Amino acid sequence: MSKASHGIGGLTYDPAKKAKPPELNVFLALVLITAAFELIGRLFMGDSFLFNTRENVDAIFNWPRLNIIILQVSIVGIIALGVTQVIISGGIDLSSGSIVGATAMITMSFAQTALVNGNPNPKAIFGEWAMDLPVLVPVVVGMCCGLLAGLVNGALIAYTRIPPFIATLGMMVFARGASRWWSNGNPVSFPTESYASIGKGMMPVVIFVSLAILFHLILSQTKYGKHCYAIGSNEQASRMSGIKVNNHKVLVYTIAGILAALAAIVLSSKNLTAQAGMGMMYELDAIAMAVIGGVSLQGGRGSILGTVLGALIFGVIISGFTFLKLDAYYQEMVKGAIIVGAVVLDQWRQQGRAKG
Repeated sequence: MSKASHGIGGLTYDPAKKAKPPELNVFLALVLITAAFELIGRLFMGDSFLFNTRENVDAIFNWPRLNIIILQVSIVGIIALGVTQVIISGGIDLSSGSIVGATAMITMSFAQTALVNGNPNPKAIFGEWAMDLPVLVPVVVGMCCGLLAGLVNGALIAYTRIPPFIATLGMMVFARGASRWWSNGNPVSFPTESYASIGKGMMPVVIFVSLAILFHLILSQTKYGKHCYAIGSNEQASRMSGIKVNNHKVLVYTIAGILAALAAIVLSSKNLTAQAGMGMMYELDAIAMAVIGGVSLQGGRGSILGTVLGALIFGVIISGFTFLKLDAYYQEMVKGAIIVGAVVLDQWRQQGRAKG
């Protein structure tokens, strides 16, 4: 017997129609994509994508490749955590990649060492007063840059009623110009050892995973998270229920800006240099990770866990194409197709819910 009556108006409950967690479908997609690369590698290349095939290495899995998969998406993944909250609350953020570029340039200027191989730093931006500073100084400067950018985004959207697309597009252009203006387009290099250690080894992964756990708990267990979903589902009803929608929007965009700045700090530390073009297209990759992970572009639905799985799908695709020795432009084409497909599936899900 598959149906049980509630006894009210003839309504029945069908366990077969119980909604499955949307993250489950994303996880299954991740498994299928990984299996596809594994199968192609076995059939056409005589090699394994996921498992170790070298006799001189005592390991079942190809750990270097697995590390690269998560490492190469961890920095954009940090941005995606902020973008996820923005989209859930009914907005969009196109400025995060440019904030990365501007923040990286400014932050690295305060993280430089005075001497390089015993000679004065050839890339020095400031005088001696800004050399060999404690690592806390550039980190705080960078976080303040992101906070200011996010605050401006949120204030414009909340209090001038400018559409999020336009407000963040303006910030995207402004921040990219600021990154080029800061050092006349020249790279800023040679950070202190303490600053370089922030992005060393697997530290970007540790930072990404730690933040993912933190914001998963915040979105699922706190009033802040409930307000994000409520505003994204129905902003007018949220206002009538007493939620301070404008203040919350400012907070959401400020958090997104801070996370973009943190990504810039990790990226510049990892690369040991900052360039004006850093973060190019990162905002689109971050949005794609969220959408692939099940976050609805119409707001009100999604999760941090889904975004993390979406980031892993990105990592598997990039690493898989490298494994198959395919050119990089194929990656962009496939990513574009996946983004469109994810949005189409989201529309179908919404239509199904509306009919149900």
